[in-house]
Amino acid sequence: MKFSPGNPVARREDDRLLTGRGRYAGDVRLPGQAHAAVVRSDYGHARILSVDPSAALEMPGVLAVLTAREMAEDGIGGMRFRGHLLSGPLCDRAGREFVNPPRMPLASERVRYVGEPVAVVVADTPARAVDAAEAVLVECDELPAVADIAAAIAEGAPLVRDDCPGNEVFLYRAGDAEATERAFATAPHRLSRRLTVNRVHANPMEPRSFTGDYDAARDHFTVHAGVHRPFECRNALADHVFGIPRERVDVVPGDIGGSFGLKGSIPPEVALVAWASKRVGRPVTWTATRSEMLTADDHGRDMIADAEIAFDDEGRLLAFRTRNINNIGAYMSTNGAAPATNNLGSLAGTYTIPHMAVEVSGVWTNTTPTSPYRGSGRPEAAYAIERMIDLAARELGMDPVEIRRRNLIPNDAFPYDTPLEFVYDCGEFDKVLEKAVAAADYAGFPSRRAEAAARGRLRGIGVAMAIEIATRPGTEYVSLRFAADGGVTVLAGTTNHGQGHETLFAQYLSDRLGIDPARVRVVESDTREVAAGNGTGGSRSAAFGAGAIMDGIDKSIAAGRPIAAHLLQAAEAEIGFDDGVYRVGGAGRGVSFLEVAKASFDEDMRPAGLAQGLQADGVLRLDAPNFPNGCQVCEVEIDPDTGVVEIVAHTVCDDVGFELNPQIVKGQIQGGVLQGLGQVLMENMVFSEEGQNMTGSFMDYAMPRATDSVSPVVLSHPVPTTTNPAGVKGVGESGRVGALPAAMNAIADALAPLGIDHIDMPATPGRVWEAIRAARGAARSRSA
Repeated sequence: MKFSPGNPVARREDDRLLTGRGRYAGDVRLPGQAHAAVVRSDYGHARILSVDPSAALEMPGVLAVLTAREMAEDGIGGMRFRGHLLSGPLCDRAGREFVNPPRMPLASERVRYVGEPVAVVVADTPARAVDAAEAVLVECDELPAVADIAAAIAEGAPLVRDDCPGNEVFLYRAGDAEATERAFATAPHRLSRRLTVNRVHANPMEPRSFTGDYDAARDHFTVHAGVHRPFECRNALADHVFGIPRERVDVVPGDIGGSFGLKGSIPPEVALVAWASKRVGRPVTWTATRSEMLTADDHGRDMIADAEIAFDDEGRLLAFRTRNINNIGAYMSTNGAAPATNNLGSLAGTYTIPHMAVEVSGVWTNTTPTSPYRGSGRPEAAYAIERMIDLAARELGMDPVEIRRRNLIPNDAFPYDTPLEFVYDCGEFDKVLEKAVAAADYAGFPSRRAEAAARGRLRGIGVAMAIEIATRPGTEYVSLRFAADGGVTVLAGTTNHGQGHETLFAQYLSDRLGIDPARVRVVESDTREVAAGNGTGGSRSAAFGAGAIMDGIDKSIAAGRPIAAHLLQAAEAEIGFDDGVYRVGGAGRGVSFLEVAKASFDEDMRPAGLAQGLQADGVLRLDAPNFPNGCQVCEVEIDPDTGVVEIVAHTVCDDVGFELNPQIVKGQIQGGVLQGLGQVLMENMVFSEEGQNMTGSFMDYAMPRATDSVSPVVLSHPVPTTTNPAGVKGVGESGRVGALPAAMNAIADALAPLGIDHIDMPATPGRVWEAIRAARGAARSRSA
């Protein structure tokens, strides 16, 4: 099989990563490296009375204990939210622009969530750092706390911030509220439901880990950090934390063992290790424990939606509106407003809904800040519209697939301007739906339900369409540097954290230039070597990376043409190029690109006056996004005696445009589906009223295992987009977006015979069993 775009070739980086030859953040070992441990708040909300490091400073091997006092002495600043949405500034209910409170590396006067850093201890070994951290005495005066949305917005609720009445951070509106209200007023049918999307944790395999290395001779910081936006991290450290020119800070991502959005934000510990390194005069490293991750990492989701849908007797959707309230946590993380605001267009789904309106607010709570997590608002939007459509179908007694058929955007309507911000470029939603339900044997479900009932089980099937925005407008960069030995180094502004970027770049170089994939070296977003970049997030890298390297390859071919003409003793205008070979007249004698690259280093073989070596810079600017879409069909069985939900089948058909590597596409979708099912079945962050994290370990936070699901069946229906040169649509979030509504629709369908039309996620055995018991009790009361 040719190693080229479109073929399902094996990922070339896996051999290196699986045999211990990767370089993750925790693999960094620098001479004289010291170790940090963070002293964290035990309170959800408290006034700091004192921080006494004296006992810790007397312990063996302790190099420093840094507190807010030292932070102030050194003029250390805090991380800040970007401050603007895609559509403009973030404002409050009165229209005032959001006042951006900095997220300081260490708390000073107050702590606002359990796990907030209060001090950092640096010692010569990890164990000594941890022991000394436990000896730091922090005295606090506990204050009233609010830990969930309902508590935060209740009248008279304690304030997380004194200058923010009602704890409301911002208010954002989209759509046409007046037209939507008129449509609701005249609609034959309307229904409403409060939908909850619970708080979860990304839990990547690699914990967050950072190493700071300050070079006093150059007055320069190098931070080894597994973040997937290194240039943004560098800029934040330079601009906001240290107040120095950006060229005096470098961020090196290395390999990243998973992120799912978590490592896209810039947490306090990045600043702490860099600052501590300057303080103690040697490199300082820190790696989170699993308990620290669950307690102090930014969390994901946490939203309630009061949704309403209007429809007619034939199931035609007339209007949709929702009021979403999002738990921001105690601080606005780097991209903290994005899940709430940036993907609201996905609420339109794949449907011709004439009128839509949405009101979104964010609230402060005394909990860990929330950040984008795989999908970043897209799964929440899909869940809201797809659950409401299923409820509408149930009210009409209509098949859930049929109501979707009647409302799908037709294929001849593209580009389609939705009522909520997005303009879809292309798609064949009807074909995606039919392909998925056929593969899932939707028509044969009634017999499977009857068979399950004979065994005393409740069986349900759920369908969900899903669409999302990917590859928002922006720019990306690639630099190709060819070597005399036939290899090439790709310097890319993207950042790989499991997506297979090395394989993507090698596929294009092998296909167009004939370069052995094994000779391709990829360096991503290392600010020491890469000139510029925007990192990875929002399913942008396939489109941007592919387009940028295509541009770089074209420029490389053009740069090599004078050398090829010199070698072939022909005019440059006569030289054509195809399949890795320059030829005279397109079919005559030829010379390979590799031969030309090698010749560029030999002054006797390249034209006079031409610089040594061959390199080219590729750049891609995209002005329009694309919209991957799909259909998922989930089938479940429930044991009514225990409430246990079993996923018995899951089928996906996705349109992600041209598939650069179908094998990677399938893996991305399967992984996303399983993450979605984890939230549906078991994952849940829980806080007490005082803001204590009750799920601070894997003894309390349930992570899905292979036995908790089936391997999803993944089909494809690619409709290439014209919004980027490669024709690709983002795939990173696709599986995740549709999994929530498909599985929750299936669970509701299984419970429907008992009179239960909805249950909130996670559908844990206890929650499902309680719903069944309550429904049976109500039925007995009615019959009595």
